Amino acid sequence: MEFLQYFGGVFEPVSFLLLLGGTVGGLILGATPGLSPTMAVALLIPFTFQLEATQGLILLGAAYTSTVAGGAVSAILLKIPGAPANIATALDGNEMAKQGRATEALHVSFLASGVGGIVGVLLLIFLTPVLARWALAFGPSHLFWMAILGVTVIGSLDSRSFVKGLLSGCLGLWLSMIGYDDIQGAQRFIFHDSLTGGVNIITALIGIFAIPQVIEMLAKGRREHRISQVAIGKQSLFMSLRVLLRKSKALSIGTLVGSVIGLIPGVGGQIAGLLAYDQTRKFSKDSDSFGKGNPAGVIAAESANNAMVGPSLVPLLTLSIPGSPTAAVLLGGLLIHGIFPGSDLFDNYPEVAWTFINSMLIGQILMVIFGIAVASYAARVAHVPPPVMAAAVLVLALFGSYSVQQSMGDVYVMLALGISMYLLEKVGFSAAPLVLGLILGPIAEANFIQGSMIANAMDGPVAYFLSGTLNLFLLTLVLASIAWSFYSSYRENNRSGAKS
Repeated sequence: MEFLQYFGGVFEPVSFLLLLGGTVGGLILGATPGLSPTMAVALLIPFTFQLEATQGLILLGAAYTSTVAGGAVSAILLKIPGAPANIATALDGNEMAKQGRATEALHVSFLASGVGGIVGVLLLIFLTPVLARWALAFGPSHLFWMAILGVTVIGSLDSRSFVKGLLSGCLGLWLSMIGYDDIQGAQRFIFHDSLTGGVNIITALIGIFAIPQVIEMLAKGRREHRISQVAIGKQSLFMSLRVLLRKSKALSIGTLVGSVIGLIPGVGGQIAGLLAYDQTRKFSKDSDSFGKGNPAGVIAAESANNAMVGPSLVPLLTLSIPGSPTAAVLLGGLLIHGIFPGSDLFDNYPEVAWTFINSMLIGQILMVIFGIAVASYAARVAHVPPPVMAAAVLVLALFGSYSVQQSMGDVYVMLALGISMYLLEKVGFSAAPLVLGLILGPIAEANFIQGSMIANAMDGPVAYFLSGTLNLFLLTLVLASIAWSFYSSYRENNRSGAKS
């Protein structure tokens, strides 16, 4: 219970003001398409140079946690995920907004984020030594199977067509191969100078989700499709809390999946959200309602992507191994102040480590309070006329894609992907499987190549990838996920045939 001794440090005037500022700023940055949690934390690093180590980490930690949650705002209202971690949130959240339930969607999103985030930080507090040893068990073979498990989710993300979902995912896997091979340095599919560095995930995310929305809004002209103001005003926090409690299964699955995925170095919140969404849908008695405005989809996705925040810091604080890109930026924040994370961090700098962790716990609560406070006002974005909204979203898309690497090439790639996605949606393809394929491609490829190199020096690839308890367990999950996806598709086709 050593962490209780350092709780007071969070409430020192300067530290608490930084916590408030980081939380509010993170919510705003998270709701801006293109500004991922990693970028938000990186932008704040220079502001920590003149701060004490503890104060700097409080600011960065608050921004990290609230940016992940803030990305749900644009995902729900505009169907443009603020960050890759919010991709699954857009699937049902935007449908809820279209049905006049924008405030409900935002409420359950922030409440689920708070629950998942608090559980994740508590795991960080109480189970850090145990979890650190478990995290070390994951090698290239295990991370490869984790990526393949994510690939098996691809087809079921598209509720309209299992085959088109798989094809969308395969297209995303192909896009992930464009550019230079990170390990062998080979050129692949570079047919324009803008593709030399590959397809940046943030740029792709903006184009694939934002540009089709812009084209759709402009196509409608002045025919406004607004959310009812009565529906927005009547949704109370109490009613949203009841929805959250009724969907406790989705909350539990999301929190569990996010906690486990967050611990595995290099996997990320986007996979946590999509896997939690997929598993919640598979275990639901009303799976057909997912993608049509089921709050369980929002709850599962947001509880997962926030539950992964705490565990993702376990390898960083105990082993000096960043568990995510954002954790790598936080490592830079520690090193700037001469603090080297590792097994002796809690012995040499207990006031820094524990005050930082405690601030993340308090920050989750503040994030929920501020998020809910602005939910009803944010929902009024839906009242903006489509032509005005289209112009605003296009400006954000251009700004967001350019700011990633200050490259006009990224803007061209964003526009090309967006126009292509608009045409693909017209023939029944979905954006979510494509983006998931784009995310998982580099993870699967890099770990397969690394694993193969290790295997060649041992007993061969078959023994390396197919032996060991953890490998076999993950392989079983992969086969079970494939079987369930085929079964779900078969059942859906039978239902469609019976109705016709």
